[in-house]
Amino acid sequence: MKYIELINNLLREEVSKHEQLVIFGQNVSAGSCIGGMTRGLSIPKSGRIINSTNSENSLCGFGFGMMINDISSIFFMKQLDFLLLGIDHLVNTFNIIRSLKLGKDASFTIFPITVDNGYQGPQSSLNNFAEFCSIARIPGYCITNKIDADEILKSKLIEPGFRIITISQRLFKEDIIEPKQILFINDEKTVFQYEKGNDITIVSFNFSFPQANKLFLEFKNNGINASLFNINSPIKTNWKKIYEDVKNTKNIIILDDSNSFNIAANSLIVDLVLDGNLESKRILKKEINDEWLYPNEDIMKINYKEIVMEWKNKQKY
Repeated sequence: MKYIELINNLLREEVSKHEQLVIFGQNVSAGSCIGGMTRGLSIPKSGRIINSTNSENSLCGFGFGMMINDISSIFFMKQLDFLLLGIDHLVNTFNIIRSLKLGKDASFTIFPITVDNGYQGPQSSLNNFAEFCSIARIPGYCITNKIDADEILKSKLIEPGFRIITISQRLFKEDIIEPKQILFINDEKTVFQYEKGNDITIVSFNFSFPQANKLFLEFKNNGINASLFNINSPIKTNWKKIYEDVKNTKNIIILDDSNSFNIAANSLIVDLVLDGNLESKRILKKEINDEWLYPNEDIMKINYKEIVMEWKNKQKY
């Protein structure tokens, strides 16, 4: 099954369960249905599906307004870039709602697509989810595989409160990754552990889980046992389980394929250094050059064999 097919199936399943739910967004039930993401959504008669205009600032206010009046809603958005127009609501309106404890029984979810497939140009390349969540400490979730999609969408899509959930356009036509096991999920649904090893800890952020999984397999093929985690939050979260793992392995490699300058991976490294159990560390990110705002491939390239060989050579000394 393709990534976008799984997302669509889970969305259809979840929204059909909820009374008085309002779903809105441009072409949410017309045309391409946002690249197939919202195709075939059906809700009880007490709810509504609205094909709205492309006015993101008003639509963010619309969602928060319904939340204040105890009406749950989901705003599906074609791309994360458009959410820039709703920043004032994300910060000021959301802060007022939290401080006055309004709409505490209702849910508002903004569900944009992160355009990370490259060749899009300056107005469709804002693979910067961390900035949106950090600006007002907004809960955020990236979906990368079958397990986290199922867990996050079933527990967070229409949970009371506000959050942003985003998916990767780059992965739309890729086969969904289905990890063979899940060893740990924190209560916040922001840290997932898929493998346990004694030699090194691998942690992926944003939508880099496919690359992290390939790196895990390359280590495994070379007789090196790695732990494999994915952090679905773009900002600092409850990652105590990773502390525990690094106490054992004492080595970590972190992957982040976003375009963000300030990343949660840096906070994780600082916390691990302060914890005093870290012997080696490495952060793998995309190389962003002077042409990053022009149409380009925009992908994080990794030489898996080279990374494994470098690590093995370091262990000799």
